[in-house]
Amino acid sequence: MKLTLKIWRQKNAQDKGGIVEYPIDGIEPDMSFLEMLDVLNEQLINRGEEPVAFDHDCREGICGMCSLFINGEAHGPDRGVTTCQLHMRMFKDGDTIFIEPFRAKAFPVIKDLVVDRSSFDRIQHAGGFISVNTSGNTIDANTIPVNKDDADKSFDAAACIGCGACVATCKNSSAMLFVAAKVSQYALLPQGKVEAVDRVLNMVHQMDHEGFGNCTNTGACEIECPKGISLENIARMNREYLAASLKG
Repeated sequence: MKLTLKIWRQKNAQDKGGIVEYPIDGIEPDMSFLEMLDVLNEQLINRGEEPVAFDHDCREGICGMCSLFINGEAHGPDRGVTTCQLHMRMFKDGDTIFIEPFRAKAFPVIKDLVVDRSSFDRIQHAGGFISVNTSGNTIDANTIPVNKDDADKSFDAAACIGCGACVATCKNSSAMLFVAAKVSQYALLPQGKVEAVDRVLNMVHQMDHEGFGNCTNTGACEIECPKGISLENIARMNREYLAASLKG
């Protein structure tokens, strides 16, 4: 395929940045989107030009690093996949593809398509943990009975990979779906009850402190989430937050 790529280039966080056009040819439909960018970067390097910086790691849809805004959609036109799982067969010969970084106040651009998502780490540090002893005095996994429905919902919430697609998609740059998933995966299990009150209060406070916007229940976050994290988690977090506020 022959394509026209319009890519956001930005030297550093202080640079204004802008869209730069790159024609590219010889792209196979079975290539992944990141492999296509690898081909482009190889051509740029051979011409003595600066390659396009973009995040990637596992290339298996697990780590959430490869977060790109492609033709106005987080992770591109496919559903239930990350950018590294997106294949070029989703595009047609002659297409123009716009590639930008995730946009949010709390996700400042570092360079080109790479953004700083350490705000998510700080939210996790604020409460995404349990105090149960998990080493040195290991307890059999079946010692504490857990309701099957609760266990399934907890596993579903834990599927969140923290890519930030929910934030990039939301018109308010809200991180509610991410935080709700992290709160829910513990709130549904007995091991998470010990810090339940402090967890939801601290994580929501940190989310607000980082500058994320408010949730207005548009639902775009769930649609674009590569792991299909449900909006039900936001409702659960709101209940947890209200209960914790009353106790506090």
